[in-house]
Amino acid sequence: MRRMLVGMSQEKLGDSLGITFQQIQKYEKGTNRIGASRLHQIARVLGVPIEFFYDGAPQIGTVAGFAESPSSGYVADFLTTSEGLELIKAFIGIKDSKVRRRIVDLAKALANAE
Repeated sequence: MRRMLVGMSQEKLGDSLGITFQQIQKYEKGTNRIGASRLHQIARVLGVPIEFFYDGAPQIGTVAGFAESPSSGYVADFLTTSEGLELIKAFIGIKDSKVRRRIVDLAKALANAE
């Protein structure tokens, strides 16, 4: 998901790690396991903390109390769809924060209308 979000090809990620794009495909499909050191390299190349890859892992610096719990896997599932990826890329491209807020409000209104 992160690789696609930043617009990086499997080949470019593989080149950055010194492995083939076929190996990246196997990692992404879950055919081959990823070792801890390789996962660390991937996180570095994609510019995310290693915790990014652990669904439901405790976050460093989180505060207990009334804070909302981390989002479920449905967010990751949505972002792996072509519509989710297109939507997030388009949304990130909107520079005006007021326009972004209005889009969120529109999405909420449409969701409640159903």
